[in-house]
Amino acid sequence: MFRFITDLLWLARGVRVFALVGESGTGKSFRAKLVAQKYGIDVIIDDGLLIKGDSIVAGKSAKREQLYMTAVKTALFHDKAHRDQVAKAITKARFKKILVIGTSQKMTEKITERLQLPHPSKIIKIEDIATTEEIEKAIRTRRVEGKHVIPVPAIEVKRSYPRIFYDSIRVFLQKNLGTRAISAPKVYEKSVVRPEFSKRGRVAISEAALSQMVLHCVNEFNPEVRIKKITVGSDSQGYRLTLAIEVPYGTQLSGNIHHLQQYVIDNIERFTGILIEEVNIVVERFGTGQETGEV
Repeated sequence: MFRFITDLLWLARGVRVFALVGESGTGKSFRAKLVAQKYGIDVIIDDGLLIKGDSIVAGKSAKREQLYMTAVKTALFHDKAHRDQVAKAITKARFKKILVIGTSQKMTEKITERLQLPHPSKIIKIEDIATTEEIEKAIRTRRVEGKHVIPVPAIEVKRSYPRIFYDSIRVFLQKNLGTRAISAPKVYEKSVVRPEFSKRGRVAISEAALSQMVLHCVNEFNPEVRIKKITVGSDSQGYRLTLAIEVPYGTQLSGNIHHLQQYVIDNIERFTGILIEEVNIVVERFGTGQETGEV
């Protein structure tokens, strides 16, 4: 209900949220300003930062973090003080359109929810604005050289994050007015950085550790529910879990199972920063072994 009211308040102000979505390292931040130019977007949220024009207005960059998992939490505005600071700055900023950058649609929705913004009204996929060759080149650069981009001029990054600054890039965008080109092209400067976590390599959560978290969450939710099997899958969108459980005979399933799904998702995301795309729960059998079902 609160999210619904928040959406209405922003919509009454004529504010629209755009989301730029793509796997990590595919060049989203590199193309953020070009997307903003195309759609007339005033403000960008990228990796924990609130950016307006060529200035960092609020927030802290995930790229300054030394650990990958901490960087993910920063990008998701996990910390309340960080989240509140950026949310306050958003309410003071004057804009009609805002671009939220994330590795998946779920990530951008979680960011907008935490910053009390409306749901994204338009999803732009990196594949829609970059060629396969450009995306593959960006991924190679990320994996081999560990380079990341912050879509603001070098002076902004040097002031706030001098230790991770690496280089700057200027992009010239030729504007067109009808069939005649404007003589002076628009120049965008981007900063290239090398975060500490990038130098040390990426850290991913193991299936064993994730399974232990699931066991703890289920036991905390209802000690009578027994887990028979946990299957963990992952892709660019996040982790997908399948739980085969056994529940006592006579247990009411409909509401409790859905609450259990959300409980597992909320707690794992809160404590780890990783995204859980879905949790499937399969009821293999009851205590008496009389019934099988799936939700």
